[in-house]
Amino acid sequence: MGKTQKITKEMTIGEVMKKYPKTAFVFTDYDLHCVSCPMAVGENVETIEEAAKLHRIDLKKFLSDLNKVVK
Repeated sequence: MGKTQKITKEMTIGEVMKKYPKTAFVFTDYDLHCVSCPMAVGENVETIEEAAKLHRIDLKKFLSDLNKVVK
């Protein structure tokens, strides 16, 4: 990915959902149904990186897919 990513591994799920609501389908495609959970879109402290580790998701691909939506 040549350009700077808008979504980074340090961002929380809540941050991403609030700023880029269209990413919801990417989360669900990765079986991260947390996007409908009040904890995830509220003051959630779980980062994209932590979610990827917890759910055994390829972080690089996950970030790439999220950032494709916000281009």
